[in-house]
Amino acid sequence: MVKVGVLGATGMVGQRFIQLLDNHPDFEITALAASSRSAGKRYEDATTWYMNNEMPESVKDIEVIETNPEAMDNDVDIVFSSLPADFALTVEKEYAKDYVVASNASAHRMKKNIPLVIPEVNPECLDMIDAQQKENNWDGFIVTNPNCSTIALALTLKPVVDNFDVKSVRVSTMQAVSGAGYNGVPSMAIVDNLVPYIGGEEEKMESESLYLLGSFDGEKVVNADFKLSASCHRVPVIDGHTEAVFIELAEEFDIDDVSDKMANFKGLPQELNLFSAPENPVIVKEESDRPQPRMDRNAGNGMAVTVGRLRKDSAFDNSFKYVLVGHNTIRGAAGASILNAELINDKIL
Repeated sequence: MVKVGVLGATGMVGQRFIQLLDNHPDFEITALAASSRSAGKRYEDATTWYMNNEMPESVKDIEVIETNPEAMDNDVDIVFSSLPADFALTVEKEYAKDYVVASNASAHRMKKNIPLVIPEVNPECLDMIDAQQKENNWDGFIVTNPNCSTIALALTLKPVVDNFDVKSVRVSTMQAVSGAGYNGVPSMAIVDNLVPYIGGEEEKMESESLYLLGSFDGEKVVNADFKLSASCHRVPVIDGHTEAVFIELAEEFDIDDVSDKMANFKGLPQELNLFSAPENPVIVKEESDRPQPRMDRNAGNGMAVTVGRLRKDSAFDNSFKYVLVGHNTIRGAAGASILNAELINDKIL
């Protein structure tokens, strides 16, 4: 068993890591780190549990340690980071001197020699790791996963980009409140309301998607050469981001061919049969009223993205549009980091 730790273990994403790692066939939680106010307490005593199942018995008696590599004195191989970006910026580098850091934080995304990876989309970017270790004289390394809304979008775009000549993508998101954390959006701000702004979200979607769907030349990533525009909005849904996507191609196409390419798309995690990998990363629905977050966010144990309303756009030449739903705290956060770690464990460790 690979021994793992969770940084930010008492927060919502940290709890999702614990939930998904419970009874994992390859990973065993042996360290839980949080703030100094939680350090020294049993995990059960330090945590207000927000998940919709019971806290796993295996973690209740683990003593929480402070988020400091020196406090992690047990034999840990991988640490999962759900730290706030400003804290992660310095702390993750300290952990990377000795540990593999699978980070859900935004602090090191798209930094030089630090892979930003969706295993089905751009696993070749893990080849940056050697250069990262040499440059920093680290025994460990950092691998990041993208923003939650970006992951869902990029998974559906990958089979399109691989099979068609894309000119432009426009996306409008309706994002769940859990993406902001338990205390992130006050109830009076979101109940009976929609907030048409999420700080930094549109920029992340636009830059990260072009990076993920670009090409790695062995040293750096060359971004995809189509245009991508995002508009991001917070809606009163607990879990599950919904996105309306509009794609313009360079030439005429068959919409059934697009549907077929999405529905049959598989990547390296499926070839390797990794534990957290969904059988089909993209599920295409035929019903006119799907996908819906409450009904489709848990597809593939929350690791698949569901696409529906896939149809030609009669208003624009060579264009089509669709709606997607992805689970933002599973595939879009903790599950993404865990799948990255599973691929690293299979290919590198």
